[in-house]
Parts: sequence; C-alpha cells; structure tokens
Amino acid sequence: MSEERYHKTYSVSWDQIQRDCRTLARELVKLRSWNRIIAVARGGLVPAAIMARELEVRLVDTVCISSYTLKNQGDMKILKRPDLDGVDENCLIIDDLVDTGKTAKVVREMFPKAYFATVYAKPEGIPMVDKFVTQVTQDTWILFPWESDAAFCDPIVDQEKQG
Repeated sequence: MSEERYHKTYSVSWDQIQRDCRTLARELVKLRSWNRIIAVARGGLVPAAIMARELEVRLVDTVCISSYTLKNQGDMKILKRPDLDGVDENCLIIDDLVDTGKTAKVVREMFPKAYFATVYAKPEGIPMVDKFVTQVTQDTWILFPWESDAAFCDPIVDQEKQG
C-alpha cells in the first residue's frame, strides 16, 4: 500500500478528538459497566485515556502493534501483549481508528471476548469493530493532533492548480 491510496485528509483537532471520544463514551456507558481498557498503542492511547476517565475505569493496559510507517501499512509486529487474565466481555479495546481492519483482526484474535471500539472508522475496517463514532471514506488520511502542527496552507484555489 502506498500514499496513492489517500486522496483526502481529515484533520482532527484536540477539541474534536475530545468531543468524539466523549460521544463514544456516551454510547459505551449504555452498554455495560466496563472493568478494563486495553489501548491499541500508539493511536489508541489518547482515546483510551479519555475513555478511562469518562467510564471511570482504573485498569488500563496496552497492546503494542507496529504496522504503520507514515502513510504505509506494513507487516504486523506484536511488540507487547497484556496479561490475558480478566479479558472478558467487560473488557473494552480502544483504538483511534480502524482502517483496513488488519490491526483490528490481530487484536480481535488475541481478545475474542472483548468489546472493540474506535473513534473513527473506514469501510474496510468496520466489520472488525463493535462500535465507532465517525466514518470517513477509505481514501481519507486522518490527521490526528498528535501527528501535526499548525502551519500555513495554500488557499484551495491554489491547491487545485498544483494538482
């Protein structure tokens, strides 16, 4: 996969990620009482922290999987697995985004009983998660606030001229 698969960018601000995570938390609190959160690192760390606060979950762990380098998805490498004791239907897996579903598939296989929620989702990955807040097209690169910096950008008319 290469950069050619992304034709649009959806920029998410710190305020927007906070609002979207709280929206997700409002949906999740209706389902059950959660006793554990597993964040898919690194993208799921910020949403998991927000979820932990909003859902009053004190036990937060990580599963660390390496697959992305800038805009390309490569081979999956499991760098860290949490203790499997207590991973049941009251365990919540949180990630920032489900894209192709490849990472989510690996996580699902590790924790088949857990509930999987993401803040953002693309069509190819949607079947791998139980809940998400915002859907974007498959050809959209989501630019999270922890990946960006405020900078000047050309007006749209100039961007269109550049192709």
